[in-house]
Amino acid sequence: MEHNLEQFVVEIQELLRLDDRDALQETLDFMRVQDIAWVLMELGGEDLPTVFNRLPPGRKADVFGYLDPEYQIRLLDTTPRADARFLLSEMDTDDLTALLQSLGEEQLREYLRLLPFRAIRRALKQLNYPENSVGRVMSSDVVAVEPDWSMKRALAFIRRNADEHSNNVIFVVDGERRLLAAVPIRHFLRGRAEDPVSSLLEESPPVSVSVLDDPIEAARRIQHYDLETLPVVGEDGVLLGVVTVDDVVDLLEAESTEDFHKMGSVGNLNLSLQSASPFLLYRKRVGWLLVLVAFNAMGGYVISRYEEAIEALVALVFFLPLIIASGGNAGAQSSTLMVRAIATGEVTARDWLKLWGKEIGVSVSLGVTMGMAVSLIGLWRGGFELALLVAVAMTLIVAAASVVGMLLPIILTRFKLDPATASVPLVTSLADIFGILIYFALAVAIFNITITGT
Repeated sequence: MEHNLEQFVVEIQELLRLDDRDALQETLDFMRVQDIAWVLMELGGEDLPTVFNRLPPGRKADVFGYLDPEYQIRLLDTTPRADARFLLSEMDTDDLTALLQSLGEEQLREYLRLLPFRAIRRALKQLNYPENSVGRVMSSDVVAVEPDWSMKRALAFIRRNADEHSNNVIFVVDGERRLLAAVPIRHFLRGRAEDPVSSLLEESPPVSVSVLDDPIEAARRIQHYDLETLPVVGEDGVLLGVVTVDDVVDLLEAESTEDFHKMGSVGNLNLSLQSASPFLLYRKRVGWLLVLVAFNAMGGYVISRYEEAIEALVALVFFLPLIIASGGNAGAQSSTLMVRAIATGEVTARDWLKLWGKEIGVSVSLGVTMGMAVSLIGLWRGGFELALLVAVAMTLIVAAASVVGMLLPIILTRFKLDPATASVPLVTSLADIFGILIYFALAVAIFNITITGT
């Protein structure tokens, strides 16, 4: 019978409560390693090591690789040294790198002592690449053949290294290990045994990604070229590793999560919401909230400068929240669309002029439409002059907020900053300040209100 993951969690919790070890073992034997990893992370607490230790050594290593680093660390802290050494030495290079880079300096030294020298060298080499680079996420376990080999020799070599070859593409390199081609394995199987590998090479160069590129660039190329495996090369074209589809899925999930956090004015949260402590959640959120308080205080100060205008025409207060909120909403829309377009590669910083012109046309049209709608309320509440004020103010504020929402992510990209920092709360706060200034400046001009001290 097919189980969903939630059913597995409930079933295992019940078996733990009943201390039915045989049934628990039978359930674990039935489950896939990916499902076991997911269930372990859902269980957490003392149940995490209890269930993990019921697995045979081989399955332990497989499951361990699918756990998030925080759960791997928790298990290693409660695992005998010899078992910890086995788990670490069995990890793929990219998974091991992800674990090691999440550690503090003291923990990193402790874990490196558990690794064999070859694994230490490979892990340190990957950790030496920039933090946000393909080199940190690639797998260096890659098998390659040379063009002058026969098909028979190439296939025999691949069989001998089957543990390191886990994809449907075989890479061809020259004597200095420079990448020449990426050939589907079916072409080798169809070829004659004595034919040289060079007979399979195409004229077009293989698609690859630089080890120093942003990991999202690797994700884009895999998506654009519909690849299962993307080779990673150094500056001289030497094959260094691969990025696979499952790596890309993890990358895109992490990037999307980070962008959502930033767009909600939350610092990058590396832990799950359930695992994060109240103090960590407080620390990640309070900084941006204080910045936004400062922006909102600026808006309040601007309003205080126009108290005489409000006293002269109380109806101004009725329309203020409506017009300001509309500007913030328009700016948030524009910012969200732009951040998404930059993230997917549809837009670059070089496109700002063309997009600026387009956004002005769109935003003015939106503002005019919304201004006409709200002017009817202004006509009812205060006559023609008030209708004119709210119509013009709505048009200008929506246009200004939309342009700010569009330009801010591009400006951040130009300065090598994450465009997702142009979050909805930040754009909304800026739109509020601009909106208040525009609204009251127009009110003073249209109604000829005298403001002392200005």
